[in-house]
Amino acid sequence: MARNILKSMATVSGLTLLSRLLGFARQLLLAGLVGASGTPVADAFNVAFRLPNMFRRLLAEGAFQAAFVPLFQGKTVNDDMGEAKRFAEDVLAWLIVILTALSAAAMIFTPLFVSVLATGFRDDAERFTLTVEYTRIMFPYLACMSMVGIYGGMLNALHRFAAAAAAPLLLNVVWIAGLLAFAHRPEEEIGRAAAGAVMAGGVLQLIMLLIAGHRSKLLLRLRLPRLTQGVKRLILLGTPGFIAAGALQINLIVGTNVASRQAGANSWLAYADQLYQLPLSMIGIALGIVLMPAISRSVKSGNEKGAIRTLSRGIEVALFFALPAAAALIVIPDRVCAALFQDLAGDVTRLIGAGGSAFNDHDVEMTGLAIMLFGIGLPAFVLQKVLNAAYFAREDTKTPMKFALIGIALNAIISISLFPVIGFLSVPLGTICASWTEVTLLSFTLARRGHLAPGAKFLTRTIRVILAAALLGALLYGCKLEWEMLRGFALGQDWLLLIVLVGISVVLYAGITVLIGGVDPREWRGGGPAPAQSTE
Repeated sequence: MARNILKSMATVSGLTLLSRLLGFARQLLLAGLVGASGTPVADAFNVAFRLPNMFRRLLAEGAFQAAFVPLFQGKTVNDDMGEAKRFAEDVLAWLIVILTALSAAAMIFTPLFVSVLATGFRDDAERFTLTVEYTRIMFPYLACMSMVGIYGGMLNALHRFAAAAAAPLLLNVVWIAGLLAFAHRPEEEIGRAAAGAVMAGGVLQLIMLLIAGHRSKLLLRLRLPRLTQGVKRLILLGTPGFIAAGALQINLIVGTNVASRQAGANSWLAYADQLYQLPLSMIGIALGIVLMPAISRSVKSGNEKGAIRTLSRGIEVALFFALPAAAALIVIPDRVCAALFQDLAGDVTRLIGAGGSAFNDHDVEMTGLAIMLFGIGLPAFVLQKVLNAAYFAREDTKTPMKFALIGIALNAIISISLFPVIGFLSVPLGTICASWTEVTLLSFTLARRGHLAPGAKFLTRTIRVILAAALLGALLYGCKLEWEMLRGFALGQDWLLLIVLVGISVVLYAGITVLIGGVDPREWRGGGPAPAQSTE
């Protein structure tokens, strides 16, 4: 069971890792070229990117597929691909109509959208104008993401995870190319180039998924919208599911509004978001994508015990990977931030002849504080994806929606009420409190229904994994105290020292966890043949 999960997860996580590394490269370029608090361009672009990026995560990574995949998969149980494709075509017809209308409205009423999204920009004409311009350039990206979500969902339902996981690579490649091409232009033009790259990247992702769909004989025809039973069922499941799976994104939108009242805050949050999204995408999103079809197939075939085992193994895998990442983000966030956005970004910008990094010491301090708080919430962010999969696989989207609404309300209360006291840090604080609340509610409800049954073995292993992560955190804290001395062994480069520490930490953490019995390598290697499945 663990091997099956890990095999599929490796496909998604490996491609996601490559995409996120390219995402780091693009973010390093952006940090080096426009900084964070020193220019309105950074804030304007990061706020403008919030909406299309939120819809990308909802449509192509989680919420849409949470409702679509089980329904599509249910129609393939009897190998009736014709019926499944007709269902997908009906859904696609409605998505095109709805998102085209939404995109048109957003293009026309962009100033109103920006006013609602970032109320703090209303009194800053330059930031407001740039945000409106960048939003209009990027917003048609949504139409592409609707089709990417459909094709990605179909391929994931058939356990072909690679194409959808690889598609974001194209966005990052185009983005990097745009930044390099405009690196010597004024900052406003760099922002326009980045916005144009988002739109171009969406088109390329769509082309890639169309090719993958064609190869899998899943190419869809365009139909007129029809309110079929399948579409009605998707709406019934999808509306609460969209809210539930998109809770984290909605919380980020709330945070964007609050942070817009402090210059530079949205950029600090965007750079912090980029860092914690790396482990979240590799672990939480990848596990959610892999687990939902696996649990759904077990439930639909009447194998409830198999579904419970799959969820338990998924949680074990999630904690094994999430806890050490959280420890690093909590203990050395400022060192990570300085190494990447100052040291490495400075080297990159000097290499292309654009001067040193525009990311200053104040940016490092503020971004580091945000990273530390997000690190506390990282295990919750990951577990949300895993636990939601257990609900969505059973076509229960209302329960997660109720818990998500509670989380959204809690996040808004904390973010808004504490902003006068601790400034923009109220945003990540609200987010992590909301996420841990949701995880608690999701877990207890699953356990009460008999869908989550952690035994003594699970609890013992979890405690040992926590201990291993704590030991890793202590080691990293010692390295932080002796950072200047250690830099001497890394040619005076913070980013090089960070790479070495990551490598050493991975080996030590894995070794400690195995030594104290937190994981059993024999179980992770297998234990019986895995069922054949494609990972195209």
